Amino acid sequence: MNSTQNKKIEQVKETTMIVGIDIGSEKHYFRAFNWRGIELTRKPVAFKLYGGIQQLLQYDCGTDAEK
Repeated sequence: MNSTQNKKIEQVKETTMIVGIDIGSEKHYFRAFNWRGIELTRKPVAFKLYGGIQQLLQYDCGTDAEK
């Protein structure tokens, strides 16, 4: 690993949430992980392009992870 990659890894803290987003032609999905790589969403969550970013920001990962 080079020093740039190490600096990026060091930026990940306990309060960091990593969100992976798959943008498709019609459907889009996201998954959320905590700083340890533990998945906070039980399955990929579908969202729409328009208004979907607000849905993503308002999604309660803690509640979904407990279901």
